[in-house]
Amino acid sequence: MLHDRPVKKSFFFLLLLSGLMYSISHYPSPESYIFPVLSAFPKMPVNTLNPVSKAGVELGRYLFYDPILSKDSSLSCSACHQQEFAFSDGRIRFSEGVNGGQLIRNTPAIFNLAWNEQLFWDGKANNVEGQVFFPVRDHMEMDLDWQLASQRISASIFYQNLFQAAFPEKAIDSLTIAYAIAQFERTIISYNSRLDKALRREVFLTKDELKGMELMNDQSKGNCLHCHPTDAHFVGTTGQFSNNGLDTFSLFTTLKDEGRIGVTKKKKDYGLFKIPSLRNVALTAPYMHDGRFETLEEVLDFYTSGVQKSATIDPKMHFGNPNGVNLTALEKAQIITFLKALTDSVLIEDKAFSNPF
Repeated sequence: MLHDRPVKKSFFFLLLLSGLMYSISHYPSPESYIFPVLSAFPKMPVNTLNPVSKAGVELGRYLFYDPILSKDSSLSCSACHQQEFAFSDGRIRFSEGVNGGQLIRNTPAIFNLAWNEQLFWDGKANNVEGQVFFPVRDHMEMDLDWQLASQRISASIFYQNLFQAAFPEKAIDSLTIAYAIAQFERTIISYNSRLDKALRREVFLTKDELKGMELMNDQSKGNCLHCHPTDAHFVGTTGQFSNNGLDTFSLFTTLKDEGRIGVTKKKKDYGLFKIPSLRNVALTAPYMHDGRFETLEEVLDFYTSGVQKSATIDPKMHFGNPNGVNLTALEKAQIITFLKALTDSVLIEDKAFSNPF
């Protein structure tokens, strides 16, 4: 009995100490990010390895706009994916990397990525997280070793705190950096164009907008529906790969950019590129994988009279003319009027996606 009291004191001290250690080591899970209700969209695919949290999105937004991820700290993700151009690079045909070299492909827009697979023009990334890895380490783009990138960010008290909130008890490394940026990019959703609002019965499309949509879906006219269905949830792409007749070639030996075959190594993919969304297309010039067309008018002129037949041309490409489809000047103008109705002005002005610095 003489030893009961000291034993009890020791027991309660150990219990208190263990509870304190648990509270220090066990951080609360980050609060989940609440996505908007998208009644016209299918359920958003979820990467269970990278659940989207408020803290993760905040961290990813800072990293997206921070040039710290480039070799000379001069180039951020946002340099080539600018909000005012629907997160494409609307400045030039080919973006420039930190070493001054031009890329061989036009920068694609990065909205609604959560519903996309096989990203980039050639589909080399399987998901949003994979897409983040390429530009940072690419010698032609940001040209930074991921280990050095991790060291730079780990040295910042500012980022240490953000990472602790977003990824408790996890190291700052290439994976968590990519995960954070991917979380932010998954929140960049375009769903407020005039067409979206018309589908929600908030506005009515004009006569010319409706006629333009009709012409796009008319197989004897625009014949756009096979690659750019207007009823798609993100409006205007099947998400597949296609050779739309930009160049003529034979024997798979003449193209400067071979496209999808560079990833799959299959001859059937020679000259094929990912079909981009027509959403926000009025903001994302220049057009095609190599940015060869500066205006929508040039694009429609090409589809009217400039299509080139080749070994892997998409069989869905129909020819009302020898080198294109039957479209009058008025019909082209009406199609362009409809395409402008796919612009999401809310997206390009939303401060949730703007530079946080």
